[in-house]
Amino acid sequence: MKFSQLSRLPILRIATLTERHYSEVVKKEVFLKIRGLEKSFGEQRVLKGVDLDVYRGETLILLGGSGGGKSVLMKHMIGLLKPDAGSVIFEGKDLAGLKERELTFARHRISMMFQSGALFDSLTVKENIAFPLRESGIKDKAEISERVAEALTIVKLPGQEDKMPSELSGGMRKRVALARAVVEKPCCVLYDEPHAGLDPVTADSIDHLIKDLELDHGITNIVVTHEMRSVFRIASRIVFMKEGRVHWEGTAAELKKSSDPLLKNFIEGRSDESWD
Repeated sequence: MKFSQLSRLPILRIATLTERHYSEVVKKEVFLKIRGLEKSFGEQRVLKGVDLDVYRGETLILLGGSGGGKSVLMKHMIGLLKPDAGSVIFEGKDLAGLKERELTFARHRISMMFQSGALFDSLTVKENIAFPLRESGIKDKAEISERVAEALTIVKLPGQEDKMPSELSGGMRKRVALARAVVEKPCCVLYDEPHAGLDPVTADSIDHLIKDLELDHGITNIVVTHEMRSVFRIASRIVFMKEGRVHWEGTAAELKKSSDPLLKNFIEGRSDESWD
């Protein structure tokens, strides 16, 4: 089965594919190659030599405790941070060595959905979603309207262009933020805690959207989250970070079977402290 065929399968069918077969499909092409990435803030070393390959068309979950370097690593993937050492190779270019204006090509191809959604409260839904299009130089009103409507359809919010962010629920704001992230038709979307502040039902709907983007549109998803239910629903592959390094990587099934005490405690939400 080719990836183009896999991408047309309904979201619930993914569970019927063997992890081995699915892994073979998505691991054909390295999308991002990260080598020896190091980053410090003052005397605090956050990344301590991260090596990681991201494969085109997968949903990669970054797991780990607070302060493990997940969000910092993600921001290097789009050039929001510059490493002290190491490289982030995308389409043959090292993002770490590019100047701000030279990063434009990557930011059209790799988009980011921030934890808060980061919508402009004074702009309508349409104006929020259209913002990156206008920033990239698109001025044709008909094209902008068409692209915004398409993005809203993808996130299942058609016809909401004229609403203000204050009129939206938390889940709807996240959907609008996701629409803004996909309006330029990127090949990858980065998500920093997309479930933060959402109830379980709304979080489930966000998971479906993320998986739809992978299966129906071939988009690579990279997700930082602590929501284990979501991890087991959407992950093609999981990377667990500890103290600025990759501690473990594998599939959801492999994570469940792991005998590593750190992983088992994290999955089950247990600290090292006793309740006795």
